[in-house]
Amino acid sequence: MTEKKQIIVSDSKQDIDNEKKSGNIKKEKTEFKEKDVTLRVFRINGQIDSPKYDEYTVSTKRWTTVLDALLDIKNFKDSSIAIRYSCRMASCGSCGMKINGIPRLACYTKISELSGDTITCEPLPNFPYIRDLVTDFTTFFENHKNMLPYVQNPKADIKPEEKISEFVQSPSDLDKFLQFSYCIKCGLCYSACPTVATDTKFPGPQALAQAYRYTADSRDTDMKNRFNIIDDRHGIWRCHFAGSCSSVCPKGVDPALGIQLLRNHLLGFSKHEKTVAKLKEHSD
Repeated sequence: MTEKKQIIVSDSKQDIDNEKKSGNIKKEKTEFKEKDVTLRVFRINGQIDSPKYDEYTVSTKRWTTVLDALLDIKNFKDSSIAIRYSCRMASCGSCGMKINGIPRLACYTKISELSGDTITCEPLPNFPYIRDLVTDFTTFFENHKNMLPYVQNPKADIKPEEKISEFVQSPSDLDKFLQFSYCIKCGLCYSACPTVATDTKFPGPQALAQAYRYTADSRDTDMKNRFNIIDDRHGIWRCHFAGSCSSVCPKGVDPALGIQLLRNHLLGFSKHEKTVAKLKEHSD
């Protein structure tokens, strides 16, 4: 006769601890083993040197990020490596680079999550080289600036100055553009875009997504002007919808969706039903 085992499911932490003490549940052992990996780092000094790869062996742990490994190399093995970084918490977007062929943030990419014992670090594509892993973002930021990335509303400035203005915006109005406000301008979507690689006048997915972000904002009243900026054969119509931009975004923004929504407005598929937010005036 087969003995039936009773399975007890408990949500209580105390019950689970008692089960572990009695031996019914095995304790999980978490081991943090060090692992030696090889980093192949792309090296170039502007347009002077020929590009090459230098290899370094680094001892890493489970929580070691690619940026940690690069800084270890810079601090103890080769101080000449050029790296751009700042916050080290995936907020500033400074440490973007191509890691094992995919644009990523170095501070957000753990070596334990990558396959193989060799990690290849290269500068972001579609950007001019400055030195090693550092690229020139001048054109990228100019494209962003051309989209007028700020709320434009003649009622925003209230005179006399002792008064302050406040626009009333509903949660549903906020949801229309909220995800696009998470952009940290890291340039990963720009580097992954095949259209940017073939058309130097194309503003890129980041700029176009920000154009939609302010177009959809109920506090903004300059929709027509932004449409005139992007309605160009080198503008929004050059996007081929490869979707690479959305797949590499570290903040979950979907630039391809923003571009699609902008096209719907330009083609007349979407009605311009945006209701401008009401201005609430009050004194200090």
